[in-house]
Amino acid sequence: MLAFDVVVVGAGGAGMMAALSASEGKDLNVAVISKVFPTRSHTGAAQGGINAAMRNRDNTDSTEKHFRDTVKGSDFLADQDAVEFFTSKMPSVIAELDYYGVPFSRDQNGRIAQRPFGGASSPRTCYSADKTGHVILHALYEQCLKNNVQFLNEWFLLSTVVEDGKLEGLVAMDIRSGKIHPIQTKSVVIASGGFGRIYWSRTTNAINMTGDGTAACFEAGIPLKDPEFVQFHPTGLANTGILLSEACRGEGGYLVNKDGERFMKRYAPEKMELGPRDLVSRSIETEIREGRGFGEGMTSYVLMDLRHLGEQKIMERLPQVRELAMEFEGVDIIKEPVPIRPSCHYMMGGIHVTDHETCSTPIDGIHAAGECCSVSIHGANRLGGNSVADVVFYGKYAGLGAKASAKRRQLGNAQRLAGETAKWEQEFQRIREKQSGISMFDIRNRLAETMWYNVGIFRTEQDMKKAYDTINQLINEYEDAYAGDPAEKYNMAFINYVELGNMLKLAKAITLGAIHRKESRGSHSRADYPARDDANFLRHTLVYKDGENYRHEYLPVTITKYQPEERKY
Repeated sequence: MLAFDVVVVGAGGAGMMAALSASEGKDLNVAVISKVFPTRSHTGAAQGGINAAMRNRDNTDSTEKHFRDTVKGSDFLADQDAVEFFTSKMPSVIAELDYYGVPFSRDQNGRIAQRPFGGASSPRTCYSADKTGHVILHALYEQCLKNNVQFLNEWFLLSTVVEDGKLEGLVAMDIRSGKIHPIQTKSVVIASGGFGRIYWSRTTNAINMTGDGTAACFEAGIPLKDPEFVQFHPTGLANTGILLSEACRGEGGYLVNKDGERFMKRYAPEKMELGPRDLVSRSIETEIREGRGFGEGMTSYVLMDLRHLGEQKIMERLPQVRELAMEFEGVDIIKEPVPIRPSCHYMMGGIHVTDHETCSTPIDGIHAAGECCSVSIHGANRLGGNSVADVVFYGKYAGLGAKASAKRRQLGNAQRLAGETAKWEQEFQRIREKQSGISMFDIRNRLAETMWYNVGIFRTEQDMKKAYDTINQLINEYEDAYAGDPAEKYNMAFINYVELGNMLKLAKAITLGAIHRKESRGSHSRADYPARDDANFLRHTLVYKDGENYRHEYLPVTITKYQPEERKY
């Protein structure tokens, strides 16, 4: 049986920063479980940058302004103590990344370059061309290797094992061999990323972003906080949903409808294209709904025009954006506008984190960081540039929290872990031997369709209740799902099967939270309740899973300095 002091699930920015923090001093045995090779993790897709009030481009910027912008962007649902902790310490984390060797772009004075991003009152987004997440991943991986962190690559988390409210360990599969392993550990950091693949083809998320860690914690009794808040990025490629960075608009890109009009003047006359993501996404969808877009149905789009930036600026600052547009839309952004449409991008909600300084959860020994969880600093809407900041910042503090937990806790119960492992071995065998049933890919596609049309950018009670009934039906059908692969080694059909089960659980929680939040706030926009309702809903949703039953409760929002006001840009 494998045994470690600390196990980190996920090797993105949050996971590797957590592993790095937990392994400092090299006195603990730290392991990282990852579905993919670490430098292929989804943080590598983060293009535009990472927020911190460095004051390199605007000496009037401050951590207080970053705090204020983040709270306003969250539509006042963020916990302000957590936001202040985050914004006040982010400049020192940028300095750490610089020291680790992250090759940030520089200004003419040799300082880290910064650019404007949506919802920010100063240009505070540090960047490395348009490959910021990619270079951060590589630098962190090198540092983890230096600290003797053990990587279990192409391993897949099946479940967290909990008894009497305390962590015992994990059960995971080595995908290459097909062997299922119990893992004893004193503490764990779940950093498994978001779960945008619930919307399948209308998401910017990588194909493996299926919420495995979030679902494992949900199943183990940890509630999901604010799952109804799903961010749609305004500029996904029209055909695939693949992200074109907010840096496109940060550098001065225009959004144009079929009449050639820069339509954002109707919705955010001051900020124009640099309005916050929820507002810009709704504006694009409104243009399409009212007949000012191109195309029909799921293939409708508007255009993003970058030609006026010029070839030199595009090649210097947006080379990857150009590459993606050419590869997936056949469009060279130097010469012509690119078709775009909003795409599910980010989950503001997730695993309920109860202490923002240690990233601990209601279960002793389990910590969480990054998009899989809710601290909550993003509230109802995350600002661009705050996600990469969130993963490295809270990854660091989750690692420190897990390190402290490991020093006071013992290894988990081996017998309990062996029993859970045997259950998964039986399930693996059952799925491999099953020779007929309902196509799991059909279930997955119907889930995506019902979520996009009914629990998407615009929502109503009628549509969401329809989605809830459909999801329940799909959960029932999942019991007879057919994977169609009898192999033991590299059985990706079984991995896809477990991922689908995770997505169904999480989709139901998103929909339940959204039905009960009878207001519009941030990314949660309801046609039947168009106003924000602070009297009844200035509070966090908590969704619990008790066996097959789901229930929801509410939790107060922590307000310290900024009282809610109307959110205008």
